[in-house]
Amino acid sequence: MKKIITLLCVLCPAFLLCPINAWAADGSAEAGVPVWLCIPFAGLLLCIAVMPLLKGEWWDAHKPLVVAGWVLAMVIPFSVIYGVGEMAETVLDCAVNDYVTFIILLFGLFCVSGNITMEGDFAGSPRVNVGLLALGTFLASCIGTTGASMLMVRPVLKMNSWRRRKAHIMIFFIFMVSNMGGILTPIGDPPLLMGFMRGVPFFWSLHLLPVLLFNMVVLLFAFYQVDRRMYRKDIAEGRKPDISRPGTRFRIDGLHNILFLLMIVAAVILSGVLPGLKAFQDSAGNVLGIHIFRDVTFSLPSIIEIVMILAAAALSFKTTPKDIRTRNHFTWGSIQEVAVLFIGIFITMQPALMLLRQVGPGLGLDQPYQLFWATGALSSFLDNTPTYLVFLTTAGAIGFTGGISTSLGTVPVHLLSAISCGAVFMGANTYIGNAPNFMVKSISDENGVPMPSFFGYMLWSLGFLIPLFLLDTLIFFL
Repeated sequence: MKKIITLLCVLCPAFLLCPINAWAADGSAEAGVPVWLCIPFAGLLLCIAVMPLLKGEWWDAHKPLVVAGWVLAMVIPFSVIYGVGEMAETVLDCAVNDYVTFIILLFGLFCVSGNITMEGDFAGSPRVNVGLLALGTFLASCIGTTGASMLMVRPVLKMNSWRRRKAHIMIFFIFMVSNMGGILTPIGDPPLLMGFMRGVPFFWSLHLLPVLLFNMVVLLFAFYQVDRRMYRKDIAEGRKPDISRPGTRFRIDGLHNILFLLMIVAAVILSGVLPGLKAFQDSAGNVLGIHIFRDVTFSLPSIIEIVMILAAAALSFKTTPKDIRTRNHFTWGSIQEVAVLFIGIFITMQPALMLLRQVGPGLGLDQPYQLFWATGALSSFLDNTPTYLVFLTTAGAIGFTGGISTSLGTVPVHLLSAISCGAVFMGANTYIGNAPNFMVKSISDENGVPMPSFFGYMLWSLGFLIPLFLLDTLIFFL
């Protein structure tokens, strides 16, 4: 039976390749991007959502093979329609300029945060958990949603290790620390960094603090009610935290790794600032780098960013005792899983992004609530950075004369606010909506927290986030 399932999952993408001659007959770059080229992306997402429920062990063993199958299901028809050269340029550009920097950043933060451990008498009570979520949410705008998530996830898991019912804690952790907290600065989330690179002032997004505070109050209130109920059930079953001695003790080991964390943050900031400096541009204004193929260039700022991040990770491991990683239950499983799945997601979603760029300007979106939901809905499943840029470009091309002056045109403040909040907030709607979401899920699973499935998580987001976003629309974006 397992062999049959393996064969079907590997061959299923191949069936999409059978009628390529018919598809290619009227396909051309000028004719637009065919919608069916998005099928491999949808198929991969469906596998990520369904296979862990149907055949969890099989999925864990054959994940790379299935990902490779869906990648081929996109790459081969794409080559037939647009040519091998165009396909190679698209895949290489995605791999070099998106995936490599993405996975290196995750890897660096994963390594450095794994060398910091917090211990003490603080047990995971509802009040303590509310404080941890609030701290992590504000921290996300200082060191990024990925940095805050990787730094805070293990302490939160450790303080709640005595509890049986704790999946909801990590779900709200993803909602707030891994997503919403990144709204206040360009460091917080990549879409805002891209906006900064295109002329949006660095501290402009601080004016979104009222939106963040409103969302925090609503979500923390809801979380407290849920957590208190679960906490009382755990206590009623006789569970209690393992506190060796009375009093309040708190200790952080590996604290010097904060320097390496700041080194990674500096690398991310430099990657956004250096391309605008003349020293990193040629005479035509193009960013210097290593030419790979056609218009694909591995830019010098990206190389500097990667070197700094890898150096920070190496120094972190070199200067931190192995005992700290042992106490953190540090393993490589979660980063390996993210690396395999997201290379497939990044490649197969390229036709969807191309289609979005093609139809985005003609959608007639010129109201804040429209841009908030359009940006957010697509950011829930696609990379929120290019989605943000598509709608920022759309808003800049409308022809407004008042607002924030960017390299893409003048964008009114209310439209820019809606686009920014949609891209950052609604990445929390799914596990793949933002980089740290799936990482937090994987680390939680590794630490014995039974996280909900892909669709199970979406039920939580539908129940808590969508009503909140409706309130955001009524209060801030109408």
